[in-house]
Amino acid sequence: MRVHVIAPDGFDDPDRPSGGNIYDRRICEGLAQTGSDVRVTTVAGSWPTCHHDAHFNLARIITSVPDGEVVLIDGLIASTAAAQLLPHARRLRIIVLLHMPLTTAVDLPHGEAARHSERAVLCAVAGVVVTSDWTRRQVIARFPISPDRVHVARPGVDRAQARLASSDGPGNRLLCVGAVAPHKGQDLLVEALGRLSGVDWQCVIAGPLDRDPRFVERLREGIGRLGIGDRLRFTGMLTGGTLDRAYTDADVLVVPSRSETYGMVATEALAHGIPVIGAAVGGLPEAVGLTPDGVRPGQLVRPGDPVALAAALAEWLRDEAHRRRLRAAALRRRSALAGWDQTVRDLETALAGVRAATRASAR
Repeated sequence: MRVHVIAPDGFDDPDRPSGGNIYDRRICEGLAQTGSDVRVTTVAGSWPTCHHDAHFNLARIITSVPDGEVVLIDGLIASTAAAQLLPHARRLRIIVLLHMPLTTAVDLPHGEAARHSERAVLCAVAGVVVTSDWTRRQVIARFPISPDRVHVARPGVDRAQARLASSDGPGNRLLCVGAVAPHKGQDLLVEALGRLSGVDWQCVIAGPLDRDPRFVERLREGIGRLGIGDRLRFTGMLTGGTLDRAYTDADVLVVPSRSETYGMVATEALAHGIPVIGAAVGGLPEAVGLTPDGVRPGQLVRPGDPVALAAALAEWLRDEAHRRRLRAAALRRRSALAGWDQTVRDLETALAGVRAATRASAR
């Protein structure tokens, strides 16, 4: 099977490890390994908001694809490119890989115009692939799309070395991984930790600091006011072995996000046998999941609620029996995590379904 993949420029750069980039890179590698003819084209620009040249390049790329071919295009590009994609929706089998619908974004530049474009694109293309059941429900509820055109291919995870000492110690080493920006909710975490000044904890916040400098500045000011700067450390972006060591050194992952379509950091932590405390938002409960015997390997609280987050962290830090239960659950959940090979199989099923459906409709 030949698949034309259109992705943002730099998606294959290991030093730009966003969830979407990692997903795109792994599925391109996986499809090629299973025998597909994968033809990748990248488009430069700050998607989804882009200048005229980026849209011109996209139009040139999509026009060059022969009739009847399968095109898998990243939703960051597709969602605001109705003018470029719609003229080709009938002659090509276009599938949008939708990591995050613009309708669920916390901050959306050019809001209404972008949403109208996304709606037009998703309703016109042959299929949509999303990364969680939660996102699939959102797409079906928000757009007039037949459910059989919306497919789920959850992100996989690489099996990691379990933290052998995870059943010992006070559990006071907290880790938060993600771009330091409002949608990831690090300000909620800082406020929660400010309520725990009398409890022993250390927190590492790992993630790029250049996505929203004003937010980072406000965050540092808040940390200073609360007097917790000596216990909270920003590392900047971590990748590869450095990120792996951060998980290995942590006792618990904290995910205070305001929005998550899935939450790959949760499965990365669980792959190390580390429990997750986070917000019950979007697809994050799906990523955290349950053990085979139905136990949550962590604790989820109301989104946007630093008081509830502080209470969950206090219970983790103060209750040894509670920590032991969650650690044991994380190890059981670890054994049931799906790898990227499953993601690729799910994607191949979706692509095959789109090909079959378009052949049937052409008769």
